[in-house]
Amino acid sequence: MSSFFIKKKGNAKTDENAVAKKRKVAAASGKSRGALKKVLNEEISSESETEGPPVNKKSKAEDEYLEETAQEKKLRLAKLYLDQLRAEEEKTAEDGSCETDVIAGRLQEEVLEQRGKLQRLVAQDYLVPDAADLRLLRGHKLPVTCLVVSPDDKFIFSASKDCSIIKWDVESGRKLRTVPGGRKGTEDRHVGHTAHILCMAISSDGKYLATGDMNKLIMIWEATTCKHLYKFTGHRDAVSGLSFRKGTHDLYSASHDRSIKVWNVDENAYVETMFGHQDVITGLDSLSRERCVTAGGRDQTVRVWKIAEESQLVFHGHEGSIDCIQLINEEHMISGADDGSLALWSVNKKKPLCTVKRAHGCHGDEGLEQPYWISAVTALHNTDAVASGSHNSKVQLWRCGEGYRSLQPLFSIPVVGFVNSLKFSNSGNFLVAGVGQEHRLGRWWRIKEAKNGLYIIPLKKRDSEPEQSSTNGE
Repeated sequence: MSSFFIKKKGNAKTDENAVAKKRKVAAASGKSRGALKKVLNEEISSESETEGPPVNKKSKAEDEYLEETAQEKKLRLAKLYLDQLRAEEEKTAEDGSCETDVIAGRLQEEVLEQRGKLQRLVAQDYLVPDAADLRLLRGHKLPVTCLVVSPDDKFIFSASKDCSIIKWDVESGRKLRTVPGGRKGTEDRHVGHTAHILCMAISSDGKYLATGDMNKLIMIWEATTCKHLYKFTGHRDAVSGLSFRKGTHDLYSASHDRSIKVWNVDENAYVETMFGHQDVITGLDSLSRERCVTAGGRDQTVRVWKIAEESQLVFHGHEGSIDCIQLINEEHMISGADDGSLALWSVNKKKPLCTVKRAHGCHGDEGLEQPYWISAVTALHNTDAVASGSHNSKVQLWRCGEGYRSLQPLFSIPVVGFVNSLKFSNSGNFLVAGVGQEHRLGRWWRIKEAKNGLYIIPLKKRDSEPEQSSTNGE
């Protein structure tokens, strides 16, 4: 990585006059910085990371803690975090006397979550939804290829082979904003995509939306208004996977060019590229650690990329092309392949903890049966609930066993068409399926009776005891 991304540390013992002088200079140069920001090209390429000088973006809040030591900063942040937890629990706790116990429980869950050991047992409480309760949102002209749910569960963003992006209101089902797709050859004048959109991601604070297309482009949008902000170039083939690192604005991207790239959206900057897969990358996911996981298509590998160490772990288990992958927690993940199999993995073991073959059944004439491809998987983070989709007119819900060593089917939900994308809401109260008449990556089959759109599937829970959690060791 070039020196462009290395910030020099100042002398902690700078005298007050020097600090005051620095603040005056910063204030005087405020206007020039604004002008510089407009002049900077909004399109950043991974091949030109050292073109411009680094821009100092220190805020007034940072200036206040200029002389703060590392230890003092840790202590201050810890106090702020405890105050935040206490404030949250005061709103929900009925009995003020149990405040300390509640905060201790929250802290313990936070630790287990970071270690990838948290497994809330919620799947067994889900009730089979009534088909009449399913809602279909229609607006895309061609098959839906990807979707995300906003962190507050109020909005859904979807994209399609028609190159458009739609922002939906979950409660009413109305379209709030639409970014129309453009025709091929209009890239220079059209604001938006002009090729099939294959993937999208939203930052954990709901600020940024990222989309990637068949035309090698990544576009960054303001999630609130769907205003276009940046365009990232550098991949040499279709962009097939995007994920923001939780709690940051670091963006990971995967492509059919077999590479992984890291971007800093706040700085509109390319960071680095990593290689390893032997075939096109079909899926990518990440959580809060500085790492991401990928599915390598026909190289039949799942890989865990350690960004800081610039290293990777390679996992084998599927017999077909691995088309989708999702992290369940920091230590476990689920993947699906075109051989019809689902696999549960631990980052500590090179082989699957559990494999379900022909998870969605088979189709074809007797003696020539072929398994239904697994086209989408999703997981409710830090729980035992996962879901998978195919083109057998069903979305299947599953329950992970203790330690993620088994996978039991719970129930299926009727959804006609190719399930190209699946996402749980963050609360676990609903599941969204992006459906189309065709597979998101090709046109091998066409299901004429399918409707291109989004299905919102409500997930109601039976009245039961407070949800339990399990820790899992390997």
